[in-house]
Amino acid sequence: MPDLPWFVYAMLLAPLGLILVAAIVKTWQVREARNWPQAPGKVVTSVAEVREVTVLDDEREGGSRLESRNFANVTYEYSVGSRKLHNNRISIGEDLGNFQVAEKLAKYPAGSIVTVYYNPRHPDQALLERDLPKGLWGCLGIGTVIVLAIVLGSAFGLNQSYAYLARHIARPDLAGLVVGFGAFGLAIALFGLAMHRQASIERRWSVVPGKIKLSEMEEYREANEDSARRGTEMFGKRVFCTYSYRSVSYTSECARVATGSPSASNKMLQRLLSRYQDGASVEVYVNPDNPAETTLNPRGDGRIAYVLWGIAAIFAALAIFVATRGG
Repeated sequence: MPDLPWFVYAMLLAPLGLILVAAIVKTWQVREARNWPQAPGKVVTSVAEVREVTVLDDEREGGSRLESRNFANVTYEYSVGSRKLHNNRISIGEDLGNFQVAEKLAKYPAGSIVTVYYNPRHPDQALLERDLPKGLWGCLGIGTVIVLAIVLGSAFGLNQSYAYLARHIARPDLAGLVVGFGAFGLAIALFGLAMHRQASIERRWSVVPGKIKLSEMEEYREANEDSARRGTEMFGKRVFCTYSYRSVSYTSECARVATGSPSASNKMLQRLLSRYQDGASVEVYVNPDNPAETTLNPRGDGRIAYVLWGIAAIFAALAIFVATRGG
């Protein structure tokens, strides 16, 4: 085991711990829901809708921003005693949007009869599905093994690389710098490879016609490391594209642009938005396995991959230079 402070391992494994805690909580909720009584119900509305959700954004003051996502809004009615109730929750799992929208609408069309499971203590709390996704714990177990192997393997590999270089380069005190340059370059190269592969997949997606829609000017402040001072005030717009795939309408947020000027006629903002005129017709590349996932420019990520590989090559050259020239 590499000799690293405990908090380093804690930071690396914290995301995995949060996922496992969430899975345990959901499993407990499923066990509770198994004892809920059931009642016949009827789907009143079954449509796709766009909702604003809060997502993390460490580049903004406050650490979050709003993002538009597609949801399946399946509203059903049911009766408990003399009370007629309405709900739109489908399952125990949290719906984060942009996932299985068409599948849910097809499974619960308007007018269909459904079985509703409701909380006897709070009958207005109900759902249509009370089972966890099949194979959840199996996937989590495999994922845990993979994450542990990557984290511990990477730490061990870096430790061993440092020890090897310290014995074989002219300046042993620079071994850490060589390892740092090399590891950073490798990480960037792998990220570029992932983007290149994703771009090649996106180029094979289905192409449908769409329309551009621009948001109103939004105002926010950038995050500032100095807590005593506020970040720079920014003004920007969000670019949406609306499209239809297999008779379901979607709205996808495809770009964001921002400047430090509130003027909509700002030259930089005009130049960035020149490709996205409000109401313009565009070709939308749609992921057939998840139609809420789209792109307007599948070649863009491929070009960025080459830039990342160039940066990775620079870090590799720096590592070789420090290792052979001794700084």
